[in-house]
Amino acid sequence: MVAEHVELALFEQSLGNREGLHQPFGDRVADAAEKTAGSVLFDVRVDGDICVQRMAGIGYGETGTAIIVMEKSGQLRCASINGDTALLVAELAAWDASPLSEQARGEHRGTAIILLARLRGSGHFAPFPAG
Repeated sequence: MVAEHVELALFEQSLGNREGLHQPFGDRVADAAEKTAGSVLFDVRVDGDICVQRMAGIGYGETGTAIIVMEKSGQLRCASINGDTALLVAELAAWDASPLSEQARGEHRGTAIILLARLRGSGHFAPFPAG
């Protein structure tokens, strides 16, 4: 378990700002995916959530998936997820990979909110910062 926490901490560091410059969320996720030999599965806005404004998934084949959220404060958090969210991740990945014309007609917000709720239910991304 400790090794997983260390890996997540290192992963979060790879998402950090470079030289004080704030890169766009999508660029930071893509850079982290490249540096960790993963692939970006999706990058979506999370409208209506009290704390989170963006969420992305990076896939690592059989190893699993990392979910990155950007809080409204701009802080990034990440977590490894398990198989019970695979269908939701696949739905978001399919939406993200579809042409813009289909994205405009499709709905991803509900899926993103459900995924975020499941992650919170398993102890990730608390709706309010600890303080």
